[in-house]
This record gives sequence, structure tokens and C-alpha cells, in this order.
Amino acid sequence: MPPAELPAYAGTSADRLCELASLFLKLGTISFGGPAAHIALMETEVVRKRQWLTKQQFLDLLGAANLIPGPTSTEMAINVGFVRAGWAGLCVAGASFILPAAVITGAFAWAYVRFGTLTQAVSVLGGVKAAVIVVIAIAIWRLGKTAVKGLGLAVLGSTAVAAFFLGVSPIVILFGGGLLGMLTRRVARLRSAGTLQAFPFFPRPRVGVITAGKNWVNWMSMSVAATSAAAGAVVVRPSVYKVGLFFLKLGAVLYGGGYVLLAFLEQGLVQQNAWLTHQQLLDAVAIGQFTPGPVFSTATFIGYILGGAPGAAVATLGIFLPSFFYVALLAPVLFRLRQSAWIAGFLDSVNICAVALMGGVTFRLAADALRGWPSWAIATISLAVLLRWKVSPAWVVVGGGIAGLVFAAFR
Repeated sequence: MPPAELPAYAGTSADRLCELASLFLKLGTISFGGPAAHIALMETEVVRKRQWLTKQQFLDLLGAANLIPGPTSTEMAINVGFVRAGWAGLCVAGASFILPAAVITGAFAWAYVRFGTLTQAVSVLGGVKAAVIVVIAIAIWRLGKTAVKGLGLAVLGSTAVAAFFLGVSPIVILFGGGLLGMLTRRVARLRSAGTLQAFPFFPRPRVGVITAGKNWVNWMSMSVAATSAAAGAVVVRPSVYKVGLFFLKLGAVLYGGGYVLLAFLEQGLVQQNAWLTHQQLLDAVAIGQFTPGPVFSTATFIGYILGGAPGAAVATLGIFLPSFFYVALLAPVLFRLRQSAWIAGFLDSVNICAVALMGGVTFRLAADALRGWPSWAIATISLAVLLRWKVSPAWVVVGGGIAGLVFAAFR
């Protein structure tokens, strides 16, 4: 059902499903730049433009998506679909966001296998990255203003940024920050009231999902670390079943989204199973970064290399399917959990930590994206356009790619 703070939906269920399909097919086609950029575009579309969610609700969904395994931006699309149109919306929004990236990546995979080379659009990608940095920075500023509700949360956010640059695991930052904020808020309320209250019931399904996810991560890390195979070993062609099972396990345990995907793929595909060479893996990751939509569409490319079209299909289904399952467990109760003082404190703290992590990642991405005067010029123009006019960030990103091509032509 729709959030109580928003006006009642107009139109039929079919209308809402068509709206979701149209929006997320568009975002899946033009969302370059990785999870942070995808989330920035979604915030513009569903909060500022369409007002399907409030900023606080969007932040709550973002915090929840960061706490479960899988691609964060895809889980945000699935969450928005559920809020907008229930279970059917959950499926439609998620599938619509994934489909364009899977089709485009599959086409690149076919060309790669058929011709053995990839077309390098370096200039276009350089312009896209410069514009994307600006889009992300503006989204972080907007979300940060909502997430920072007091001095305590501001200090927590600053601590989270420092921990990120010190190399602390993102999942440790999120869970640690959430627990710290929850306990701090509760203690403050107990002191102000002068009474003690019993620890409220903490829903078992949520704890169970989180604990199971952490145990899976530990098991995956131990099993991967225990294996060692020569990087240059002869590549083995696996069955389609094994390809699907590998990516299903990966989708079920992978925290950190696309930012940590490469490490898991290198260990599992190159070292442990010797299914790919390092060069093939790097080519796959490059295509996943270049194509729009979720970075996890890299699985489509790898699946095609390993097993043709059937391999691409099972790899894509395997890596994304757990996200639908996790969101289906959490989404129906998330806004009701917000009513608990304990959970509200936890979510507020996780939200500010998630925004802090986006900021840290963006800082690192900017160091790579803003090199040379053309990229700085594109970034400056993108910032001016977004601040001066109500232009969709998606078109600014497309314009950045065109500008990159124009600058390259003049050089």
C-alpha cells in the first residue's frame, strides 16, 4: 500500500505498472556511472519529480537496501516498485531496470565472442563519467540534508567517512553505525524520561536474514581464500547448471554491490574454478562499467562467454534473483518498523552512514573521472545546467558523453 504521508494514487493498477515499466526501462537504458549514479537518478525521478516517496522514505529504503546482499540500485528499484504498486510492481520495476542492461551487455558479449575485440568508446565514457560525478554530488547533498537530523548524526556521518578511507568494511560501517545510533538515541530518551523500558521485540525475520547473510559472507570468504590456482591455468568450460549456481550463490552473499564485485569474480572465476583468464574478466568488468544499468549485468557477459545465450540467461537470473527475495521479505514491513523508537534510531543511523559511503566512493571516483581540462569543463557545465534549470540528470549524462566525443574530435 502507498505510504500514508503521500497523496492517494490516481489511476488503476495497470496504469501504475505501466508507469513503473516506463520509468525503469528508461533508467535502465541511460543510467551510467554505477550504483551511486543510479540512486541519484532515482531520487530525482521518484522523490522530486513524481513524488512517489518522501525524502525520508527514500532514505529508509536506501538504508535497508544497503543492509541486505545484492546490487543496491536494483534493490532500490524493486523497493520503489513495491511501494508504488505492490507485489506486481516489485517484479515489474526490478525486471524493467535489469532488462536493458542485460540486453545491451549480451549484445557486447556476442560481438566479443564473434569478433574477439571490443569497441573502446573512451572519449564518450570520459564525458559520461565527468557528468555523473556532478549528478551524484548533488544527490548526496540533497539526501545528506535530510539524513543529518542533529549534531549526533553529523558526527556519526563524519566518522563513517573516516572509517571508509581507513579501509573498514562497508557492512561493518553500516551495521556498527546503525547499532551505535540506535543505542545512543535510546539511552538519551531513557535519561530524559528517567525510566527504563524493556528491550522491545526485534523482528526475528529481519535478524535471521541479516545473520544468515553474514554467515554466508564468512563462508564464501573462507572457501575462496582457501583455494589457490595459477592465474594462467587452462580455462575450463563449465556446464550451464554450474554457471547458474555460481551466480546464484554470489547474488545471495555479495555485500557492497558493484564496488566489491570484481574481487569475488576474480577469486571465484579465475583462481578457484579457472573458468576465465584475467584478460577475459577485465574485459567483462569494463563492459559492465561502460554499459548503463546495474553493474551486476557483468554476469550476463560472463555467462555468455561460458555458455552462450543459455549461460547468459542463467547467470543473469542467478545473480539478481536473491535481491527480489530479500526485498520481498523486508519491504512489506519496513515503514511499520520505522514506528519503533529502536528501529527508527537504527534506520536514521544507517541512512547517514549510507550517504557517507556514497560520498567516500564518489570522492575516489572523482579522482579518476576528473582528469584534464575537458572533464573539468564538462563537470562545470553539468553543474551549472542542473542548478539553473530543471533538466533531468539523465539528459545531462547523455550530454556529457556527446561533449566528450566533441572534445576528442577537436583534439
